[in-house]
Amino acid sequence: MQALYEIDTAGHKVDEVITPLLAGEGLSAENAAFVRELVSGVIENRGKIDLNIQKFAPAWPIGQIPAVDRNILRLAIFEILFDNKAPVKVAINEAVELAKTFGGDNSSRFVNGVLGSVSSLANR
Repeated sequence: MQALYEIDTAGHKVDEVITPLLAGEGLSAENAAFVRELVSGVIENRGKIDLNIQKFAPAWPIGQIPAVDRNILRLAIFEILFDNKAPVKVAINEAVELAKTFGGDNSSRFVNGVLGSVSSLANR
């Protein structure tokens, strides 16, 4: 989520963000590859992901959604609709927890509501 936030708000390139971030975390090669895969997947599918956000949160234009919430949604929607490696409930729960930790007072409810609607697409 940190990498996506920086890429989104500062406009930095993926490698400029990921490499130093991972270097400071001391992750295994497998976990570092997983992080790279998630971030790259979100970036590659951002247009389609943002369309889903707009569809399920029509009162909130993408640019008006707080950056933290926007990137939590992007990550979770990628996991739910494109990656399909994590169970939908797990992706939603992790996103809600991120929103509770890093978002505003209403972030967790907003994220949960949008992802609950998005999950209906995954259950078809």
